[in-house]
Amino acid sequence: MLIINADDYGGWESATNAALEGFKHRRISSVTAMVYMADSERAAALAKEAGMSVGLHLNLDTPFTSNDCPEELRSLQGPVRRWLRFNKYAQVIYNPFIQSNIEKLYETQISEFKRLYGRGPSHIDGHHHLHLCANMLGGKVIPFREKIRQCFSFWPGEKNFINRIYRKRVAKGIASRYITTEFFFALSQCFKPERLARIEELAIISNVEIMTHPEHAQEYNWLMSDYAKITFSKLKLGSFDQLKPI
Repeated sequence: MLIINADDYGGWESATNAALEGFKHRRISSVTAMVYMADSERAAALAKEAGMSVGLHLNLDTPFTSNDCPEELRSLQGPVRRWLRFNKYAQVIYNPFIQSNIEKLYETQISEFKRLYGRGPSHIDGHHHLHLCANMLGGKVIPFREKIRQCFSFWPGEKNFINRIYRKRVAKGIASRYITTEFFFALSQCFKPERLARIEELAIISNVEIMTHPEHAQEYNWLMSDYAKITFSKLKLGSFDQLKPI
């Protein structure tokens, strides 16, 4: 199965509208939605009307923009944002001083998601992939056997040895604790025909997720192209709702 997931749904109008258009044309099969953002309420109503499969796009580091966001939530996010943006290595270091904040941020966003959508999320991923930061994984914030996004997959030689070893270790840990896909790629890295062909082969025998931000013109134009239509017609498109434990 191939899952084409649009991130940032409900974060702002352009992200919501582009994802909805892609879903209507069967170029997107799943979205992950942000809560307590400017377009969250409208996006939820549109998703329910369209019958979209929706996960939670967990937000730990971007200011909440909804006027209805509790001030307590903004206060909880402040120390977390400062730590995660401190430097590029902060997210791989466990910080005990922000752990309770992160747990409350997760629980509050799950609760708000259920209020907006009338159900739990199909899966969890993170804005800027921070659902995989050390405090989230090390603190086991997401419950056991929940469906979550895997870390990025790379072909041999694409990253240095240490990076590949680290990602392999993270991927193994995710697969042992959660329900996830075998492979995860970004659409922005899949435009070359030879790379897409390899992903097509994987999607025939494995569960593969491709992340997209369809509000970006290059990604939107590719998704709406005849080439994408033909490519996707050869594969089983699905969502995390359909994903079964391996």
